[in-house]
Amino acid sequence: MEKMYKPKEFASMLGVAVITLQRWDREGKLIAYRNPKGRRYYTHAQYEQYMGISENKVGKTMIYARVSNRGQKDDLDNQIEFLKTFANSRGIIVDEVITDIASGLNDNRKKWNELIELAQQKELSQIIISHKDRFVRFGYDWFEAFLKKFGVGIVVVNNEKLSPQEELVQDLISIIHVFSCRIYGLRKYKKIKDDEL
Repeated sequence: MEKMYKPKEFASMLGVAVITLQRWDREGKLIAYRNPKGRRYYTHAQYEQYMGISENKVGKTMIYARVSNRGQKDDLDNQIEFLKTFANSRGIIVDEVITDIASGLNDNRKKWNELIELAQQKELSQIIISHKDRFVRFGYDWFEAFLKKFGVGIVVVNNEKLSPQEELVQDLISIIHVFSCRIYGLRKYKKIKDDEL
């Protein structure tokens, strides 16, 4: 029997709000099934169709987790465990877990670039992440659309909905954080150089 999801579960899997699912149902974009009591539900086939995952998928399902620095190793481990638990609860078989310890603004992340390469080679079918900013700090929607062209779906497990103002504040905080880390790094470098003299 095919797995069925309540609207709240399904909205979380797609990274949208329940209201969006209701609108899509009215517009005919993604029509919900209804049980005998008239309650909406969705199927795993609908999920795969929305994410652009073909039934005869040959690509891997991978978990991608990232933290900014080595001091967050515990956070990285917690992120991986959380994503594995999510995958198990949905009956998703994970082929591989890959991680990066680098800024979300850094486009030179080794494992992240490997992930993009696998997608382009059509060896990947699904990526599971905890938050959009774990995958990329800016331009998430562009990357999601880009990967969809190669048949790769991204599952965002903890997709918090923010107002445009809140998103802007988060972006500004991210930028300030990155530059403060760089300034700190320069100070450390200068101190090392001064000690050598």
